[in-house]
Amino acid sequence: MPYALLADLVLVLHATFILFVVLGGLLIFWNRRLIWLHMPAAAWGILIEFKGWVCPLTYLENDLRSAAGGGGYAGGFIDHYLVPLVYPSGLTHETQVVLGLAVLFINAVIYTLVWVKVVKVNKGSEPT
Repeated sequence: MPYALLADLVLVLHATFILFVVLGGLLIFWNRRLIWLHMPAAAWGILIEFKGWVCPLTYLENDLRSAAGGGGYAGGFIDHYLVPLVYPSGLTHETQVVLGLAVLFINAVIYTLVWVKVVKVNKGSEPT
């Protein structure tokens, strides 16, 4: 039972990390120092997709599920809603590259907006 709970926690962590990779740049509007946390996370997420690698969190979750005596998902909220987001069916390397490009594009737009805001703020604070 504790292994199954740990596997679910890893799944939630994995889904949260993916959300942070895709949209975490928006947090920079709130606190610019988060750029030092988000940029490596986004780079890792993009690299995973481009290379077709499997995230280590996937291996950890699978090991925990095996240790719990299961191999698949039996049901429940986490299994029904989060698993398909983290592990979409029919995932191919080409799809992963497209996902990586989407993450890259989304973050490029966000960082451009952050940069424009920073430039505006800095121009507004200069004496005339």
